[in-house]
Amino acid sequence: MKTWIAFWGILRKDIKNYYLKPPNISWGIIFPLSWTLMQMIRSSGGLDFSEIRHMLPGLMAMSILFGTTSMLAVTITFERKGRSFDRLLLAPISVGTMVAAKLSGAIFFGIFNAFVPVVFAALFVDLAGINWVAMLLAVFLIAVTSTLLGLMIAVSAKEVFEAQTLSNFFRFPMLFLCGLFLPISSLPVFLKPISYLLPLTYGTDLLGAAILGKGVLPPVLSVLILIAFSAILFTLCQYNIRRKWIL
Repeated sequence: MKTWIAFWGILRKDIKNYYLKPPNISWGIIFPLSWTLMQMIRSSGGLDFSEIRHMLPGLMAMSILFGTTSMLAVTITFERKGRSFDRLLLAPISVGTMVAAKLSGAIFFGIFNAFVPVVFAALFVDLAGINWVAMLLAVFLIAVTSTLLGLMIAVSAKEVFEAQTLSNFFRFPMLFLCGLFLPISSLPVFLKPISYLLPLTYGTDLLGAAILGKGVLPPVLSVLILIAFSAILFTLCQYNIRRKWIL
């Protein structure tokens, strides 16, 4: 019971203090929203609604990626600078519980961001035929893996702008390597192996199967790979925290 009380206390504090910080609003909400509108507006100056549903998996995955990593860049760096983590590490809770609580806020934020493009798409196109259960599972798994990637980056930064800059070195290349908007089959041969080393590739493929009814990989395989990525990344994050924050 004490563990759950501590977990909820950390999560509630993060929700109250960090969700509306400027970096989260700009990178987590405004950027994916502006990207969605940009994809809708073509060079002719008009709105092209015919491809919105085909772009939806990529837009959702990108919204999760930017939302989760932005959230961790703020929460982790602010609390390290304010030495809040020093107090948490003195509390009678395990490092795993503390890390899980810090990650939960970013995961919820990423899931929320994922449905910003969905709401816009619903205003213009028919979304009938979507496998909503599979889509929710894909959104959750992408949020978990993206959050863990964001935590690994944030651990190495001391300021918010440093964490955001480091995140961009990973986020923008992933836009082109994970099949978000450019099919992996069209990538050069030497880049394809890199694509399959990135968890977002499998999450995007799951979203494509749920929304468009087509995916490159079997959905069960993608789910298992994402779960494996989550377990490995969570272990690495705990190790880094113990090594860099616990003296």
